This record gives sequence, structure tokens and C-alpha cells, in this order.
Amino acid sequence: MPRRRIGFWYRFAAVICKPPLVVLIKRDWRGMEHIPAEGGFITVVNHNSHVDPFAYAHYQYNTGRVPRFLAKSGLFKKGIVGAAMRGTGQIPVYRESTDALSAFRAAIDAVERGECVAFYPEGTLTRDPDGWPMTGKTGAARVALQTKCPVIPVAQWGANELLPAYAKKPNLFPRKTHHVLAGPPVDLSRFYDKELTPDVQKEATEVIMAAITRLLEEIRGEKAPETPYDPRRERIEQRRRTRAQNQVREAEEQGK
Repeated sequence: MPRRRIGFWYRFAAVICKPPLVVLIKRDWRGMEHIPAEGGFITVVNHNSHVDPFAYAHYQYNTGRVPRFLAKSGLFKKGIVGAAMRGTGQIPVYRESTDALSAFRAAIDAVERGECVAFYPEGTLTRDPDGWPMTGKTGAARVALQTKCPVIPVAQWGANELLPAYAKKPNLFPRKTHHVLAGPPVDLSRFYDKELTPDVQKEATEVIMAAITRLLEEIRGEKAPETPYDPRRERIEQRRRTRAQNQVREAEEQGK
């Protein structure tokens, strides 16, 4: 299936975004040979800075296969940003509504049309204290298993040094380097003949996240934690600690 043309709006966005990116960050980009030249596929990318969607989009734009990101629906509604989001074919995500699943249907349709859909499988900026990928959500795995399309793992590092996760002010000097490493397709074939249960989606997601993490280990030259940071587990643990602290305080009050 032929690739979709880049089009006016993507070229316009590139004209606006590329110059400041070139000025602000150096590039160490590898693995472009793993980006398919034709046909639909998805990329799965780690997320550690509000800047990295732009930096990563620059990387993939230069491969000739522009990504269709899943993005908050509010970005599509007004002004030049909304026009650009619609014109570049990004996919709106309607959270906490009856349209919440429409993004996954749209992602499947895009892949079947021969396009690339870029997923941040963590769903948000990593909360791992050292910037490693967290546990992933199952959306990318669900699309991959339904379409049996290539899944290209991508790790990136360096945009987070320009603007750390959850920081408000950039660290401009010295000039940072944006490292990107794309790997060969993740082998999910062992899941193809299985029923698409939550457990199967979870296991496939773990395989995807492990592939991203291995690439990031190669970029950083160090080992990731054996157990990925799990926001859900951390919330449960925090509630447990809070209950324990409350019980201690209550016991102290009763002992007075």
C-alpha cells in the first residue's frame, strides 16, 4: 500500500517547528532504516519531556513517513493549532466520554490506509525518577494485534535535558543532543492466534515496553530497573502509607 503524501499542513508545521529545534538541540539519530518505506505501521515511543513530541516528529518527518499522533481532542477545536492538527491528520482522543474508543478505531483505520500512527504507550510523561519508561497502556498493543502491522520501537533521550518532565523552564545551555534510536519490528506473532483478552493485551504491551527500554539502555549506556515504575502500584502504595500514618496519629491521639 502506498504511503500518504506529506501534504501542505505537515510541510507548514515543519517550516514553523524545525528552525527552533535545529537551533536548540543537536541530533544523534539512528535506526531510520527500520522505518518501513511502504504500508501501514505503528511506532511506539517513550515520553520524558513536553518537547519530545516535536523533536521526535522532526526525526520521523525526515524519514519521509510522517506520524499521526494521538492527541487531546481540545487541541483540534480552535485557531491555527486546531487547523494544523486536523490538516496533518492527527487523531483526537476524547477522554472520559462515549467517544473514548474512537481514537483506537481511527488508529486502526489509519494503519489500514497505509499510514504511520505514533503511540506514546505510557500514556503520559514518565514518572520514573530517573526517566526510564513506565509500564505501558494497552492501546498500541490492541491496534497492533488487530491489524498485525509492524510495530517499530523507538527510544529517545535528550529533549528531557532541555526541558525535564514536569519542569516549566527550559535549560538552554549548554546545547543539548536529542538521541533517537529506532529498532527492528517487535515480534508479536505469538499473540496473533490468541483471543484479544486483557491479559493478552497486557502481555503484548510488556513485550513492547521491554523493546523500547532496551533501546534506551543502549542510548544511555546503563541498565534500567528490573521492574518498571508502575503509577497504579505507586498510587496504591501511597494510599497504604497514608492510611498507616493516619492510624499512627489516631493511636497517638487516643493515648494522650
